Amino acid sequence: MPGLSCYAVLHYLGHGFAGWQRQAAERTVQAELEGALERLTGRRVPTTAAGRTDTGVHALHQVVSFTMPDRWNPAAVCRAVNAVLPRDIWVARVDRAPPGFHARRHALARRYRYVVGCDRAAHSPFRRPFEWALGSSLDIGRLRAAAVGLMGEHDFRAFSAAGQPKVHYRCRVTVAAWEARRDAEGFIFDIEADRFLHRMVRFLVGTMVDIGRGRRPVTDITRLLGQTNNAEASPPAPPEGLYLVGVSYPRMGDNA
Repeated sequence: MPGLSCYAVLHYLGHGFAGWQRQAAERTVQAELEGALERLTGRRVPTTAAGRTDTGVHALHQVVSFTMPDRWNPAAVCRAVNAVLPRDIWVARVDRAPPGFHARRHALARRYRYVVGCDRAAHSPFRRPFEWALGSSLDIGRLRAAAVGLMGEHDFRAFSAAGQPKVHYRCRVTVAAWEARRDAEGFIFDIEADRFLHRMVRFLVGTMVDIGRGRRPVTDITRLLGQTNNAEASPPAPPEGLYLVGVSYPRMGDNA
């Protein structure tokens, strides 16, 4: 259908959503965005996101592609859609997309960030909804040593939720880094890869946090890679600490 091919960069709080993807009986980000676009155009406007974030996961840089009627321009779409979206979703910008642009298929990499709180104040109601309120110390050296084993291409089946079989479970990780937060508040884990499996980041963080606590050996990360199920991985980290923070595309700069 002819029209304005465009993409939007979204921020949203994950607390009130059953993830990005539209569901029959749950509130989702996709349903809210498509509902807002339908109010503006009088017709359904299908959208495609770069990543299907799960229940409770936040986004600081979710990229969504869609087509608007010809009478619209990107600046007008941005102003109008923000006027009708709920307060827990915000469109940072809307730009014209290259012909045939598809937010998911054309993405080269996605970057996620996980935030862990290790001090007592992590349990504050102003922090707890936005990080893992662990409230106990971790060994940064052990965390970093574990993350080294993630670099490169591996089969990550041992760090993904069981579900519908996939053609393959291989992902190519180009960034896997732990950094300390200020004032001993805790740690931040950044990971970038060409693709991610369902709950992969949360399984990885849960396992690495156990390594940082001294409950598992550092070598467990490389030992688990390539196993056929997640039976030996630690429980996944809670969703409130996870953020989609970047998506990279060809010929569109480092991030859309």
